[in-house]
Amino acid sequence: MDGLRVIPTRRHGQERLYVCLPGGRNIAWYDREAARVNLLGADREDDVLRALGPFITGPVTVGPPPVPTPAELARLALHPDDDLAPNRPGEALIVALDRDPGPAHRLRPDPRRRALTAEKTVGDALDGLDGAGWHALHSVPLPGGSRIHHLLIGPGGLYAVHTLYARKHRVTVADPMVTLGRREAYPLLRRVRTDAGRASYALTAEVRPVLALLGPTTVSVSAPPRELRVLTDTDVQSLAAQGGVLKPADVEALHAMARDRTTWARV
Repeated sequence: MDGLRVIPTRRHGQERLYVCLPGGRNIAWYDREAARVNLLGADREDDVLRALGPFITGPVTVGPPPVPTPAELARLALHPDDDLAPNRPGEALIVALDRDPGPAHRLRPDPRRRALTAEKTVGDALDGLDGAGWHALHSVPLPGGSRIHHLLIGPGGLYAVHTLYARKHRVTVADPMVTLGRREAYPLLRRVRTDAGRASYALTAEVRPVLALLGPTTVSVSAPPRELRVLTDTDVQSLAAQGGVLKPADVEALHAMARDRTTWARV
């Protein structure tokens, strides 16, 4: 196989197999999801296909790399410090707990850890929609120290998802008030709508608010909240059932804009 090496990598949720010369230079890569072998030079096509033979399943398209879309060019030009796409679910809480883990022994659990559990659970569910043409961004920072827990972008539109740890609690929703167990009610839905409104302003597109509850025993809604959905963590993937709003190119363009930290600097 002329000394060619096949090196698997995973970036931005996509798996690729790079074909490299002995010196390390890439001459091709195989995109499993797209079933395509991208060649940087047609003169080595036969050698590349022999090297990839054990890894290819089913028919593939072979040719030069596709021309980057405007959204892809914008992503490639983005400074790594300004790219929000690598953020993990609960990224802001993870950083805060690393900096200040709090006392080793507490009478009550640290509420930040419960909030992190909620964001991780909901965020992982949203990340599972990636193969269906959706993108999820996590811990999107807003001026003033606030943040959008999750921003979901896909064929069905855009959603700002706020998570709430509600395990083993009854949740009562009376717009705009939310009551968790026996605690005092507070106007959480105002914040959820405000975050969605700020996202709409930043992206110049409609962003719909969603409240996602982790593990409630029951959810009581006195009346359907105005232009807002209340879901449990087991139902958030139902957002992907919505479709027919955005074309794939629009999804990619909005994702490229949303992942840029500077987009959110003046909202």
